[in-house]
Amino acid sequence: MKRPKQLILIRHAESSRNEAKKSVFFADEYARRHVKGIPDYKIPITEAGKENAIKTGEYLKEHFGTFDYVYHSGYKRTKDTLEAILEAYSQSEKDEMTIHHNAFIRERDPGFAYDMTEEEAKKAFPWLQEYWDTYGGFFAYPPGGESIAKMAERVYQFIGMLYEDHVDEKILVVTHGGTIRAFRFLLEKWNYEQAITWPSGSEPKNCGITVYDYKDSSKHLELSEYNTVV
Repeated sequence: MKRPKQLILIRHAESSRNEAKKSVFFADEYARRHVKGIPDYKIPITEAGKENAIKTGEYLKEHFGTFDYVYHSGYKRTKDTLEAILEAYSQSEKDEMTIHHNAFIRERDPGFAYDMTEEEAKKAFPWLQEYWDTYGGFFAYPPGGESIAKMAERVYQFIGMLYEDHVDEKILVVTHGGTIRAFRFLLEKWNYEQAITWPSGSEPKNCGITVYDYKDSSKHLELSEYNTVV
């Protein structure tokens, strides 16, 4: 075996920004009033998100036990989620798990339109849609932000580290919806078109559990569970 024996990805619990922002852009000034100006890495989870994360921790403990290594992105919402998940574990169980943050599994950088409404974005970047359509959604960069391709590069480096340092170990990763897209693109060998848009209903859910198990037959980590929510 030259892989972790199990890799579990968890999207962070509902954040205050998830609650306020239902699409790529804010609907209006009223929708963004409570989160405007807060850096992405400082966005916390909601009370409902914390409750969901606690239930997720209970499910993880019952079905998967403890982990050898646990990673989060360093963003507050992933740290908050992990802290709530670990409430299900005793102190001695938590002591068995090594916890690190890793910037390679942070969320995709949205760029200058981070706090914008759709109307504001269209006014600021009137050329954007034509550029996006021409260049392609996998490789195009949001103004000042990060393409899916660029995000996949850093996730590729993270996966390489897992393969090098965590052979035959159980790994838990608390991360972001965009980052899970990159994991799936790389681990499941998606093409560019598959990575651009989630099929309806398949977007990573808050606290969604995605499991990859090592298979002797293929010598690879293979998807065995996707987007389970408890």
